[in-house]
Amino acid sequence: HPSGKLAAVANYGNGTVTTLPIGAEGMLGEPASVIQHAGTGPNKQRQEGPHAHSANFDSTGSRLFVADLGIDRVMVYRVDAATARIAPNDPPSAAVAPGAGPRHLAQHPNGRFVYVINELASTITAFAYDARTGALREIETVSTLPADFKGSTTTAEVVIHPNGRFLYGSNRGHDSLAIFRVDGRSGRLTPLGHQSTLGKTPRNFAIAPGGRFLVAANQDSDSLVVFRINQNSGALTPVGSPVTTSMPVCVRFLEVR
Repeated sequence: HPSGKLAAVANYGNGTVTTLPIGAEGMLGEPASVIQHAGTGPNKQRQEGPHAHSANFDSTGSRLFVADLGIDRVMVYRVDAATARIAPNDPPSAAVAPGAGPRHLAQHPNGRFVYVINELASTITAFAYDARTGALREIETVSTLPADFKGSTTTAEVVIHPNGRFLYGSNRGHDSLAIFRVDGRSGRLTPLGHQSTLGKTPRNFAIAPGGRFLVAANQDSDSLVVFRINQNSGALTPVGSPVTTSMPVCVRFLEVR
C-alpha cells in the first residue's frame, strides 16, 4: 500500500485475497481481511474455480484490484488503510472476455487507465478507471501476438513505462515482449511490434528506475537479459550478454535510501 501500512496477497490455489497490517518495525500482523472469490470459467483445465493471480493497489491507495484468472474478472475492493481491511467496491468487479484469464495489471501514471494482461487469450484489455467510484469500463482488447503466429503461447507480465507513453507485455511461447504506444488521452493502444527476449518463457520483466533499461527474466533458459529502451519509439535493444541464473521468475528493483 502507498502508506506502507498494509500488504495485499493474491492466493492462486484457493482463490482468496488477504490483507495484512505492517507494523512500525516492518513485521506483518495477523490477516485483517480474507475474502473468498467464487465462480468458474469456460477453460476446464485452468478455470475450474477462482484463481486470484495478482493484487495491486491503485495510485491513490483507496482501491485494491485483484485479477482472478479463474473467473475472468478483476475484483475491486475499497481499502481502509487504518485497519488494513478491504470490502467489496460498488461496482464490485469488471469482466474480461470468457476464457481470457486475467493475470496481472498495470495502472497508467495519470491514474485514468488500467491495463490487464490476459494469460489464456494472449490479450491486453484497456479499462478507463474512475477513481471516485472505483469503476472500470472496458475501452478495448488487443492481441499481444503477431497476426500470423500459430503456436502455443500464454502471456505473463504487463508494465507501463514511467513516461506513460509505452506499454509492454510478455509472451511465453512466442518468447517476446509485445510493444504498444499508449494514447494518454483515450487510453487506447497502438501495436508497435515485438522484441525477442533472447530466451525461453519470459515469465516476468521490469523497467529500471529512470526508465532507460528493461530486464527480462527467461524462466526456461535460465537467463536475465537487459534491454535499452528508446525513449522516443519504445523500441528495445539488447545490452551486453545475458546473465545466467536458475529459473528466474520475477524481477524487482530496490531503491536504496
